[in-house]
This record gives sequence, structure tokens and C-alpha cells, in this order.
Amino acid sequence: MSATTVGPAAAGRKPVRVRRKAGAGLGLVAWLAGIVFFLPIAWMALTSFHSEEDAATNPPSFAASLTLDGYREFFGAGGGASPWPALVNSAVASIASTLLVLVLALPAAYALSIRPVKRWTDVLFFFLSTKMLPVVAGLLPIYLFAKNTGLLDNIWLLVILYTSMNLPIAVWMMQSFLAEVPVAIIEAARVDGARLPTILTRVVAPIALPGIAATSLICFIFSWNELLFARVLTGVVAETAPVFLTGFITSQGLFLAKVCAASLVISLPVLAAGFAAQDKLVQGLSLGAVK
Repeated sequence: MSATTVGPAAAGRKPVRVRRKAGAGLGLVAWLAGIVFFLPIAWMALTSFHSEEDAATNPPSFAASLTLDGYREFFGAGGGASPWPALVNSAVASIASTLLVLVLALPAAYALSIRPVKRWTDVLFFFLSTKMLPVVAGLLPIYLFAKNTGLLDNIWLLVILYTSMNLPIAVWMMQSFLAEVPVAIIEAARVDGARLPTILTRVVAPIALPGIAATSLICFIFSWNELLFARVLTGVVAETAPVFLTGFITSQGLFLAKVCAASLVISLPVLAAGFAAQDKLVQGLSLGAVK
């Protein structure tokens, strides 16, 4: 009898096939998860092109005629309020607060990573612990402060609040990103006579640009979607887009097609920013993952 021997090539093919099957399975799961997350957005987009009668049918009608009435009413064609002031307020509050967060978070993250202070881990934990306080717990003191200082219905109050809300998580994220910057480059710049502002803007920032882009995008999304403070502290002048969106839920009922159209339009800036910075976002989120 002759024994059947398995050569190295035959033995190595089996693990490769197993890895390929595992990769195909993970890819299928990822596609299914992506479809599940995308279906509500697709359904909202389809409903926004239906009339109110077709949008309110149960079960929903997929073959209903398409119309732009929801978008026309959202932009004030039917005599309603214009959304442009609210959209401008959201843009001002989100962009201004994000820029302030970056200006403040970059030196703080530099001090906690490249030039570490004593017990820097405790400092990071303190920053993160500020996010554990429920937002509603600080709502009444902030409202009383805004009322006594005349800052109610002021967009710059929202800028300050969004900056303070996003600063801890920005410092936490950027600390891990800046920890990847080679110290030798910073020392070489210091030997050449570069001061701290020059090092931060011309040496550290270009190297950590993916991480800075990821941090700024997340801060922008958090600011754009914030509703509680904007709902309580603003009225007509500083009304933001999420607050304007809640105005479509009235005592007369829920106008589903108009709400879907408004939700899609208000979501477009965030979706556009995420699509434009998707490569930087992926690089930034994975920058501090491997030491």
C-alpha cells in the first residue's frame, strides 16, 4: 500500500480558500448592513417626491406619481416661511464653532501628545468626563444666564455652546492623531528657530491633516444636528435648520411628504461634507489605531 502525501503547495491552498470564503462572507455581511442602513434614507427620498395623499397611504404605494410639491412648499412657494435664514444660521453656528474647536484643540492635543504634561491621561479622562453630563442637566442654568445677559435668540451663543460641547471630544481624538507625528521633525524645526505657532501650522498640521479633517467633520455634524439648545435658546432670529424642521409638525397633523423633503434638504450639507472628505475621514479614524 502506498501512503498519500500532501505537498506544501497542496497544504497551503486550503487556508487560502478558507480565507477567501471568510472574506466573501464578511463582504456579504457588509453589503447587507449597508443596504439596511440605506433603506430608510432611500424611503425618505422616495416619499419626498410623493403628494401628501400618496405619502399618507397605508400600505405605501411604490407606483404613486412623483411631484416636487413637497420641495416647493419647503422653500416657501405656498406662502410659508423661507428656510434660508435657518439654513444660514446652522451654517454659521456649525462652521464657526468647528473652526474655534480646531484652534483650541490643536495646541491642547499637542501638549498632551508631543509635549506631554504630567498625568496627561487624567487630563484626557477629565475632558471625556464632561461629555457624561446629560445635556438637559445644564439647560436651565444656561437659559438663565442667556436671559440675564441678553443672549437669548443670539447665534453667537450657540457658537460658544457648540464649541464647548465639541472641544473635549476633539482634544481626545486629536491627541491620538498627533501622537503619530515624528518628534524628530519637530525637533529639527525647533533647531531651525521655529516657534510654537509655526510648528503647529507648518509642521504638525500638514502631517496630521487626515486626523484634523476627521475631527472637524465630526464636530460639524454634531453642531449641525444639535436640536435641544437651539430649540430652547433661539426664537426667530437665530433659529437653526433642525428647529425649523420641527415646525412642520403642527396641530393640523404631520405633513409627511413635506417633512421628508425638508429632512433630505437639511441633511444634504452633512452628506456632501462627508462625501467630500471621506478619504480623509477614513485615514484620520485609522491614523491612531496602529502604534
